[in-house]
Amino acid sequence: MKKSYFSLFVAVILAVGAVSLSARGSSSGGVSIGATIYNFGDNFMNGVVAPALKKHAKENKASLTIVDSENQQAKQNDQVDIFINKGVQVLAVNLVDPASARTVIEKAKAADTPLILYNKEPTEAGVMDIYDKVWYVGTNSAESGILQGEMIAADWKANAGWDKNGDGVMQYVMLKGEPGHPDAEARTKEAILSIKGKGIKVQELALQADPTWSTQFGNDTMAAWLTSGFGEEIEVVIANNDGMAFGAITAMESAGVSLPIYGVDALEQALQLIKEGKMNGTVLNDGKGQAHAVIDLAMNVAAGKAPTAGTDWKLETDGSKAIRVPYVAVTE
Repeated sequence: MKKSYFSLFVAVILAVGAVSLSARGSSSGGVSIGATIYNFGDNFMNGVVAPALKKHAKENKASLTIVDSENQQAKQNDQVDIFINKGVQVLAVNLVDPASARTVIEKAKAADTPLILYNKEPTEAGVMDIYDKVWYVGTNSAESGILQGEMIAADWKANAGWDKNGDGVMQYVMLKGEPGHPDAEARTKEAILSIKGKGIKVQELALQADPTWSTQFGNDTMAAWLTSGFGEEIEVVIANNDGMAFGAITAMESAGVSLPIYGVDALEQALQLIKEGKMNGTVLNDGKGQAHAVIDLAMNVAAGKAPTAGTDWKLETDGSKAIRVPYVAVTE
């Protein structure tokens, strides 16, 4: 499925503006929501999700405060305590550590404060069952990797020249996100399985992971790979997110190298790079949709309604109490 979201994303970003690296309120009065972002250094969370949360809260006349957890779970735990002490009606938490969900859920339960976890899904099995007022908004992590892999496989088959050494094997490098993060693990695994599933042989030349998913990491790592002993063998660059892909592109341009490269998130800059022919594809991680679902659920549960009442959102029927926002492949 090919779609161009460039105009849409430009409009959204220009409309809501950038979000500063400090606590902010979107409006006064109405439902009060205390929200955390695991790390404002994350291009996607700070550049797409946070502005959309702020905008949709304002549209619903809710009072929203967003804080930066600075990639520290202990700091986030303290922030949750502060929100609870201030009497917010709903907590919206983008976990720093998905394995630490129990602590946050128990805090919310003790205060009888509804909790919406988003973007980072708890990894502990059954932990959502300990509290009846906790829900999750996110994606099917595997889907992004599958779509990314399908794009890569289709392009590989359509471009015989990408197989530089003519051995019939795709030699690739992988820029991986945070180790243990459900999205990073699923994207890394499923992208390659999807490529193999199309009958393409692959060889991993290198894989490096970054807890912050940063552009600087992508730049530094790609620069090192290009000057390594296998630098000239690289045929495809796969990144778990657009941010790291941006850094890799900068490194390639500095080295005078052009290689097929794919990311995930469909950030505005990625869409522009695709238009310019500097990036081959990305996968729309609908941060705006996730943000809307978070605010919609918050408004409902604060009013004592069913989480999805009056909305088009659907909770999964497997008892996971999760809303999954679909991914979309973007190649043009």
